[in-house]
Amino acid sequence: MRLKISLLKEPKHQELVSCVGWTTAEELYSCSDDHQIVKWNLLTSETSLIVKLPDDIYPIDLHWFPKSLGMKKQTQAESFVLTSSDGKFHLISKLGRVEKSVEAHCGAVLAGRWNYEGTALVTVGEDGQVKIWSKTGMLRSTLAQQGIPVYSVAWGPDSEKVLYTAGKQLIIKPLQPNAKVLQWKAHEGIILKVDWNSVNDLILSAGEDCKYKVWDSYGRVLYSSQPHEHPMTSVAWAPDGELFAVGSFHTLRLCDKTGWSYALEKPNTGSIFNITWSIDGTQIAGACGNGHVVFAHVVEQRWEWKNFQVTLTKRRTMQVRNVLNDAVDLLEFRDRVIKASLNHGHLVVSTSLQCYVFSTKNWNTPLIFDLKEGTVSLILQAERHFLLVDGGGIYLHSYEGRFISSPKFPGMRTDILNAQTVSLSNDTIAIKDKADEKIIFLFEASTGKPLGDGKLLSHKNEISEIALDQKGLTNDRKIAFIDKNRDLYITSVKRFGKEEQIIKLGTMVHTLAWCDSCNILCGLQDTRFTVWYYPNTIYVDREILPKTLYERDASEYSKNPHIVSFVGNQVTIRRADGSLVHVSISPYPAILHEYVSSSKWEDAVRLCRFVKEQSMWACLAAMAVANRDMITAEIAYAAIGEIDKVRYINAIKDLPSKESKMAHILMFSGNIQEAETVLLQGGLIYQAIQININLYNWERALELAVKYKTHVDTVLAYRQKFLETFGKQETNKRYLQYAEGLQIDWEKIKAKIEMEITKERDRSTSSHSVKNLGLKH
Repeated sequence: MRLKISLLKEPKHQELVSCVGWTTAEELYSCSDDHQIVKWNLLTSETSLIVKLPDDIYPIDLHWFPKSLGMKKQTQAESFVLTSSDGKFHLISKLGRVEKSVEAHCGAVLAGRWNYEGTALVTVGEDGQVKIWSKTGMLRSTLAQQGIPVYSVAWGPDSEKVLYTAGKQLIIKPLQPNAKVLQWKAHEGIILKVDWNSVNDLILSAGEDCKYKVWDSYGRVLYSSQPHEHPMTSVAWAPDGELFAVGSFHTLRLCDKTGWSYALEKPNTGSIFNITWSIDGTQIAGACGNGHVVFAHVVEQRWEWKNFQVTLTKRRTMQVRNVLNDAVDLLEFRDRVIKASLNHGHLVVSTSLQCYVFSTKNWNTPLIFDLKEGTVSLILQAERHFLLVDGGGIYLHSYEGRFISSPKFPGMRTDILNAQTVSLSNDTIAIKDKADEKIIFLFEASTGKPLGDGKLLSHKNEISEIALDQKGLTNDRKIAFIDKNRDLYITSVKRFGKEEQIIKLGTMVHTLAWCDSCNILCGLQDTRFTVWYYPNTIYVDREILPKTLYERDASEYSKNPHIVSFVGNQVTIRRADGSLVHVSISPYPAILHEYVSSSKWEDAVRLCRFVKEQSMWACLAAMAVANRDMITAEIAYAAIGEIDKVRYINAIKDLPSKESKMAHILMFSGNIQEAETVLLQGGLIYQAIQININLYNWERALELAVKYKTHVDTVLAYRQKFLETFGKQETNKRYLQYAEGLQIDWEKIKAKIEMEITKERDRSTSSHSVKNLGLKH
């Protein structure tokens, strides 16, 4: 990826340009110390003077009123705020009319920023004050006062906090009074510019110490650059939070959100005082010290999938290369390319007006449909369909171009969704809520309606990243997520009535990805790269989960690596310095998944015998129990030396009725409640009581006996025997109440139990004979 710079031969301004701001993706306003506001039209390459300001107004900062937020379009999108050296800020219309000038600070007003909703304006000045204003320019509050100038300011993603500079310090102050203020030393020199991204919640700062830094919202440094030759005069996040740009003297740099640099350009600009990204995130404009306005297009982005590599060579041209046979195809577009995604055998490209869907089998005839909104901010792909996110909503389309659904929820803000907060599978869409970060919304892909009974997935901590598995049946769909404590959890997506368990899979997990061809999960855990060959094991037999893992040392990936993709058995990891590392994992677990999904149990056993790896046998054991195939489970458990489980499986096989077998398989997986329900529904009351006695669940055993008016004496007899073994006295009031005046006769109880077992055996025999009769007829 690099920047394609365009700079006019002669500057349009006579003095330094202090600030620039985009109105659309093709139109920009620039303000200069020559008191002129100039409009640039990039389509026609024309410039026009909008207004000449009075000679005493030297502009410093410009910010356009936000155009839209989520579903709501604002009416006042045709105006901007301009701060100036005379201590005022000016509300100016698009046509250049000064609607209002407000005395704001003593000394220059160094920065002014609208919040995301357009309901408030923050200004900072040389007098060290931070002030909040209404959108009509009425003073609401003075948020802070300090003895040194505040050079830059930015709103937090929820518009409830403000970040501002104080010399070498950065300060985050919430708008609520008495809320905790976060302050830390960020640079060795005065901080000149800050920016805070609403999508990734990361902070940028640039200072006179010639460094730029990336911070999280808690003030922890994620990246610190090497010192440059000159002070860093400007920084700005791209709207989607994936890239940022840094400006300095004769320098423009394009960087990844983790800090490493994609491209460095040295245009003849003087210092770049202000950088702003176009709404669609494809180009940058910079306000230059020598009167120029520099434009830079982001080109040469790359997308890779299996043997295909797609490169954006120009604004409207892509090159597709098949590395197997070196075939090259050129794709031409009518408008500039904004976003693209290559996965699952399809390339999806959104331009400013249309969406193109190419199949990797045929690059000549794309499927094209028009977009409602031009600026697509995110494309996600699944095997059957893809998801587009823009300023207006979330839209699911099939690869044939057919619109499928558009999920919605109250307070939805599509402008802050990214690949970590939205996940897509063949049947489910998961979206992490921004208003309450402990909640995940789950939608049915085909209808866009809430999944199951409409209950939300709620966790005890804030969630930072979510991912749906890609294969298997809808009823078995799982979602994995990482919370703020860096713990990895897994839970089922289908939620009807009963509360699904959210189970912890791992700790200190920084990044995760599901395989695109089978349900294998990988993640980077502290200093280890871990692959969960069969994450479902946690629901089946938690004890053998460690045996189903593959782990290797991850220290070679350096600090803060990120998993880019997991295709087939190849995992791509991006290191902190931007280099890509490809890790191959064993192909055998994927083959095992394939055999099991087709119920080819004999082939699965044969594969495990061939590979001779404990992890394969452990996976097969868990898969067999999950699919109720106890013969395969017995072989697999024997192979990994779990003798106690082999004996239990043998005992299950000898049980007379299918209800009992089913219940004991459920108990094997730890689902006691479900096992009891199966027995009760099958009319096996005594067996339901017996499993509670075996588990020393005395309260429940007595409750069932009393409820069904049977075997109360049996429960009391076992309870008495239990107490005698440990030399204890009965203290439970219910047991004392029912035991009063009751003589326990073990002979009688044993006879009753024998009768129950015979009755169960007879039932299963009669059901078998009925089936056989039916077959004969």
